[in-house]
Amino acid sequence: MDYSQYWNPGIAAVPKSGIRKFFDIVQTMPGAISLGVGEPDFVTPYHIRNAAIDSILDGETQYTSNWGRLKLRKLIGRYLDVRYGLHYDPENEILVTIGASEAIDLAMRALLTPGDEVLVPEPSYVSYQPTVVFGGGVAVPIRTDASRNFVLTAEDLEKAITPRTKIVLLPYPNNPTGAIIGREALQQLRDVIVKHDLIVISDEIYSELTYSAEGHTSVAGLPEMRERTVYINGFSKAFAMTGWRVGYVCAPAQLMDVMVKIHQYTIMCAPTQAQVAAEEALRQGLEDDFADVATMRQSYDHRRRLMYKAFGNMGLSCFEPLGAFYVFPSIAATGMTSEAFCEKLLREKAVACVPGTAFGACGEGYIRCCYATALEKLDIALDKIGAFVQNL
Repeated sequence: MDYSQYWNPGIAAVPKSGIRKFFDIVQTMPGAISLGVGEPDFVTPYHIRNAAIDSILDGETQYTSNWGRLKLRKLIGRYLDVRYGLHYDPENEILVTIGASEAIDLAMRALLTPGDEVLVPEPSYVSYQPTVVFGGGVAVPIRTDASRNFVLTAEDLEKAITPRTKIVLLPYPNNPTGAIIGREALQQLRDVIVKHDLIVISDEIYSELTYSAEGHTSVAGLPEMRERTVYINGFSKAFAMTGWRVGYVCAPAQLMDVMVKIHQYTIMCAPTQAQVAAEEALRQGLEDDFADVATMRQSYDHRRRLMYKAFGNMGLSCFEPLGAFYVFPSIAATGMTSEAFCEKLLREKAVACVPGTAFGACGEGYIRCCYATALEKLDIALDKIGAFVQNL
């Protein structure tokens, strides 16, 4: 039967994830080391797991509010206030979602009408362009490069704006480059965004994993930006809670009213025990200044410096990442495409990285390597990559 006459051609044309392609191959190769998937090697801290277990034993197995448990929303509000100076009403400006991924999808579907343009700095996370398509919009990539620290500039933003532009997506700290954006650069972008009356979707899932002295600044905290920003964050990366699938989206109440309609008809609510676990993560974190997060961040920082130095020693140009847990070295000197390099590396050395092209066309000539991997495995993987590059 020919199903092509039935499916949505726009969605059918969206390519499959370039990350998952290599992840699936690794699963068939015993002993292979994966630097591909952005998965913390830490186990969710015990007190968080235990809170979820207690919740199950106490019989908390019912639906929660569509918005999520009020206790969790209040804790998210306190967290954002303490860490980033952001103020959202837990009653109608904070929605708990199935990871940050659902939050991105909700924002796109709630805001886009057919033909609306979304400006997407690239390289960037593989889900952004597909969610724009799913929402009926048009993704317009804006190239960033290492010479400008992979940061979107006000000048490039201004050039990309058309009468159809509605949304600017800000993905910082950035996956895959590890780039961060400072307050001064954000203020320059803010001037352009306000001038053209645009909305911002700010994905700040890696905000806790920032290694610069300045730390993380949220665009939502800048003057006139709270009312035009959809703020997205979650628990997966900083709290080592990827499998729990808990994220959240914050925005002015009128925007949230539209997003929660989509959420309540498609998802209903995030799992109860995952919400309880997230509550414990924030409750304890607010008491001990997020000691769990600090311990993991310190470990990531050590691995970050190790990998950055190692690629330089291999003779590969490498931008120094100051956020997230990825390095994005250039392999252009090898004369190979990103895809060919990663396939050959996996086949010959059993080490999986992700081609830069998985994150946009301007990722050609780069590979993404995740350092949220056990240190002993990183050492082995780096030795193998070094030998591979030397042979080339």
